[in-house]
Amino acid sequence: MNNRLIIFDLDGTLLNTLGDLATACNYMLSQRGLPSHTYEEYCSFVGNGIRRLVERALPEELLSEEYVKAARKDFMEYYIDHIDCKTQPYEGIPQLVASLQASGCKLAVVSNKFQAGTEKLIGKFFPQVEWVEVCGNREGVPLKPETDLIDIVLQKADVALDRCIMVGDSAVDVETAHNAGIHSIGVTWGFRSRKELEDAGAEHIVTTVDELRELLFS
Repeated sequence: MNNRLIIFDLDGTLLNTLGDLATACNYMLSQRGLPSHTYEEYCSFVGNGIRRLVERALPEELLSEEYVKAARKDFMEYYIDHIDCKTQPYEGIPQLVASLQASGCKLAVVSNKFQAGTEKLIGKFFPQVEWVEVCGNREGVPLKPETDLIDIVLQKADVALDRCIMVGDSAVDVETAHNAGIHSIGVTWGFRSRKELEDAGAEHIVTTVDELRELLFS
């Protein structure tokens, strides 16, 4: 296993972050006298970074550059202080990550969440894991499905492409893997549907952490 690299998405894959994201976004909307959204709606809003989340939550007539920028600022001020109030790892994920590390696998995180938030959550919930790299949204670096963040990890890990696997819950993660020339596994316990993963062309789709474990150790 020591010549394999497993790259995990964060939101919807390692951690259920939807509660804190939805609460922060609804807080931002309430401050502006705008209607809130349900958790189910937020499942389709997340996955492409905070700016896109804010844009999707706002009414279309308010999507000016100035308004979105101000709304994003208010969201971030609230969210960074409440980022881990409701967030938790999915059941079985900490044990899986620990067993992968013990087996000699190289591990990384590549997320479209902003870098500081990604690091804060990984540091809290996976403090014992030695990650090759924890990559979030960085200034000047394109988000997934562009491969720039993956490339940062691959350069550090020094593992052949056919020994690298991207694990994520959305089409964005599957498309990122395809673009980078690495394998893909879609998980259905996150924020997006199985159909989305199928339509994106995921090589494998798993419905439980036990299934993921079996596949990764095969």
